[in-house]
Amino acid sequence: MSYTVRIKDEIASIKCTKSEMIAELSGFIRNNGSLSDGTIILTTENENTKERIEYFLKEAYEVSSIVEIKDSLNFSKKDLYVININDKVDLILKDIGYTDNEGNSLSTPPTYIVGANEEIRSYLRGVFLSCGSINDPKTSRYHMELLIYSPDEAIFVQKLLNIFELNAKILNRDKGYMIYIKEADKISDYLKILGANKAVLYFEDVRAYKDQKNKANRLNNCEQANMDKVFATAADQLNQIEIIERTGSVDLLDERTQVALEFRKKYPESSLKELSEIITVETGKSLTKSGLAHRLRKIKELADRLKKQESKK
Repeated sequence: MSYTVRIKDEIASIKCTKSEMIAELSGFIRNNGSLSDGTIILTTENENTKERIEYFLKEAYEVSSIVEIKDSLNFSKKDLYVININDKVDLILKDIGYTDNEGNSLSTPPTYIVGANEEIRSYLRGVFLSCGSINDPKTSRYHMELLIYSPDEAIFVQKLLNIFELNAKILNRDKGYMIYIKEADKISDYLKILGANKAVLYFEDVRAYKDQKNKANRLNNCEQANMDKVFATAADQLNQIEIIERTGSVDLLDERTQVALEFRKKYPESSLKELSEIITVETGKSLTKSGLAHRLRKIKELADRLKKQESKK
């Protein structure tokens, strides 16, 4: 079962007042319905959504719809439920703000349909049930989208979403308009607005896991970069020591620097801090990290001088 289906199943169980039912029906029918010979035709692949629409029609208008089951046209294995509403069609269309008193189509619903926050949430639920999807945060990037045919409706829905500061945006598509949200925290807020509390918990759990995993990866990458730097520095120092030994110039270094030279050879993969601690333990003489760095600079300076002398020969 996809994440989107789980969300739709969850919000299809939310109880509503009559005004909320009308708002949700308005959002669903506006973005899903078509009219043919005085019949409102709605389609959905989700059985719980189908049952919710049937229940709302009976509760709000005492209307029983006729449901047909057809093969889905999008190559999915799910059946397509076709809901046909033949009774009280004019009343329903007027009541949900699809038409005015004269029967003329309205490009967007009247303000009374979404007059309060609960009605806005219900309208947005209807829109999501009809044309919405959200990627599973576990398997893909964060992404919510609504595919809407009418430009006026797309702008209207975007405004409703942004009442809640969701930063919803619109893209023009070949067959309509895509309203989308990509920010994880905004998608989580959107799910709360729909009333999908279980989906929110799942989303936040996965999000927290991914954030922790990304943090661990960043720390590992940082640690690896530091190790690479340690190895590169040690390799340079070993090359410098090789020049000094090859030219028989070790005696040009003072005794303490010669000790540093021997320990660098003995522990080629140790960091500066680790090497200073090793020398302190094994010699019984305290040596700080900065003190060791000073001795290693002397080795480098001598190696550089010897290298220049070799190049002049």
